[in-house]
Amino acid sequence: MKKTKSTVRCGWCPPDDALYVKYHDEEWGVPEYDGQKLFAMLNLEGAQAGLSWRTVLHKRENYHRIFDNFDPKKLTRWTDAKIEKALLNPGIIRNRLKVRGVIRNTKALNKHFNGDLKKFSDFLWSFVNGKPIRNKFRKIDEVTVSTEISDAMSKALRKMDFTFVGSTICY
Repeated sequence: MKKTKSTVRCGWCPPDDALYVKYHDEEWGVPEYDGQKLFAMLNLEGAQAGLSWRTVLHKRENYHRIFDNFDPKKLTRWTDAKIEKALLNPGIIRNRLKVRGVIRNTKALNKHFNGDLKKFSDFLWSFVNGKPIRNKFRKIDEVTVSTEISDAMSKALRKMDFTFVGSTICY
């Protein structure tokens, strides 16, 4: 969805950051059903834990390149040596737990969804009956960092051994 010059952007979107503005205008709040993109998004959000989304957004292309576009078939074949090589790359956040978390999430995806990204998407969307929730917040301080639904999703994912999937990340 392209925004026009008269579009009012959220206060959290830095107007001097073209990449962030593009993200706000074309991706943020847009329902995504593609399992591949959702798996990537889940892992990118995990990389963001404790940091700003802006940091991850500016490294996102590197993440896709380094992590084989978050393709579970390719990530399944990652070795410890490949993980160590990724940890040397300044194009990502070089946190060992987060890098290993991508592989752990891939193993969980394979175990519980047989690597089927459509099933993974269906599972995530099942928490909201397949339809996005349209909040009508008027002020930024009305926005919560989690909900009962994101709590339930986080709990279910953690039970399946996914990592970096806290309630705020799921929300």
